[in-house]
Amino acid sequence: MKISATSSGGFAGITRQHEVDTATSPAGQALEAELASRAFFANPRGAAEEPVGADIPRWTITVDANGQRHSVSFAEDGNPANARWRELLDRILAA
Repeated sequence: MKISATSSGGFAGITRQHEVDTATSPAGQALEAELASRAFFANPRGAAEEPVGADIPRWTITVDANGQRHSVSFAEDGNPANARWRELLDRILAA
């Protein structure tokens, strides 16, 4: 399983990308379990189309697994609805 997290926006407009291959990462099994517990592939894409201020960072988490590809996007705007994706992002960035 390949996982990528990509940011855009923010004050400096810097793009960040972090990738994890769960087959080779020591955190791989834990990340796969985390994705399964959140039913990642069953979730809608997220608020990708909602307007957000340019200074608010946005993240897109994309997972490729078993011929499936799914992405979830969210803004780091403090919205409680995005907390579960921020928690997942923290685990991906730590891997």
